[in-house]
Amino acid sequence: MTNKTHWENVYDTKLPNEVSWTQEKPETSLQLIANCKLPKTAKIIDIGGGDSNLVDYLLEQGFENITVLDISEKAIEKAKFRLGKLSEKVKWIVSDITEFQPEETYDIWHDRATFHFLTEKEQIEKYKTLVQNYASNYLIMATFSNNGPLKCSGLEIKQYTIRDLVGLFSDKFKIIDSFYQDHQTPFNTVQNFVFCIFKRI
Repeated sequence: MTNKTHWENVYDTKLPNEVSWTQEKPETSLQLIANCKLPKTAKIIDIGGGDSNLVDYLLEQGFENITVLDISEKAIEKAKFRLGKLSEKVKWIVSDITEFQPEETYDIWHDRATFHFLTEKEQIEKYKTLVQNYASNYLIMATFSNNGPLKCSGLEIKQYTIRDLVGLFSDKFKIIDSFYQDHQTPFNTVQNFVFCIFKRI
């Protein structure tokens, strides 16, 4: 089964309360984006946004240039349906992140829970190159910590510490904030995440 087939199946067969990453309101991501203090015209991309509610709240706050990328067309269909007419204000991209070919740079590159699915060195290097070339201002990265799960949605993942992430992205970015945070899943288990916020050097 390919990655795309796996994720299309997940979003086709499961409700939001049946997947671990669901957040009714992504408070931490919203606060970190607000902390960047960029204008509402700032270009924001949500990597692996799927049918996350982040886009709903960003639209509500008046952000005008939002892009959501996900490998699953079904996930994006769900988000569009939920947003209705508002979905026309968003750029939607169906792509595996390692095959993404951006046509613009982004003031905020936000990724909560996609990066840890890249377990091969080649995939990680491709992602790093994308960030270096297309994240023009801020990088907000949230991924499973070294105290987090070893698998998610039946797939192997790669765990990270703050030091690991700094080591990966320090060529072009300086870290401005970092912390660990527990995420309570809809079925009352706990996953430990590491958050790192980087500013372009």
